[in-house]
Amino acid sequence: MAGAIEITTFKLKIGSSKDFVHANADIDAWLRRQPGFLSRHIAEIDDGTIVDILFWRSQDEAEDAASRIMTETSSSEVHAMINHGTVVWRVAAINHETEMLGSTKL
Repeated sequence: MAGAIEITTFKLKIGSSKDFVHANADIDAWLRRQPGFLSRHIAEIDDGTIVDILFWRSQDEAEDAASRIMTETSSSEVHAMINHGTVVWRVAAINHETEMLGSTKL
């Protein structure tokens, strides 16, 4: 099975989760230009933790984009919104996937 999942969790320093999603327009545009990018999903857990999940065609492509995002998007307001001391970031190769038959993706 090909593919990788990138999971980042963090708390916000300023703003709400709605503010954060709105501020990500430039990051989303940057992601769409990255080789291997498939999709992104942002959620918020009850304790205020933001969960940012990205799907990639490969682990190498995910790690390459991650190595460049901070410098290539340094002017984005999202970086000031994140409490960087709370960030946990991981990329893992996908080993298994199950989809509901006849369903559409989220």
